[in-house]
Amino acid sequence: MTDDLIRLYAAILDRQQMDPAESKTARLIAAGPKKIAKKVGEEAVEVALDAMNEDRQGVINESADLLYNLSVLWATLNIHPDDVFAEIRRREALYGIAEKLPKAVAER
Repeated sequence: MTDDLIRLYAAILDRQQMDPAESKTARLIAAGPKKIAKKVGEEAVEVALDAMNEDRQGVINESADLLYNLSVLWATLNIHPDDVFAEIRRREALYGIAEKLPKAVAER
């Protein structure tokens, strides 16, 4: 999965330089971080709704959309996927695999 996200991110970076009239990704980037963040939120809600309806294929489809929009947001904010992966590894070292940071730690 890491390789897939890196390839997606690289493709998004390539499209940053394109004319927004010719690329959906370039158009989204041109709209700015607020618009992209809104898209991330919309896709996350769609994933949750499909999960609540136990729609497996819907969750797969919407998860792909979510990862795409999240990757566009990362590119816009100059966050490389490796930065996120490093944070996951840091948390794993402190708290174990797949643990979310406790609120008191996350707020520091």
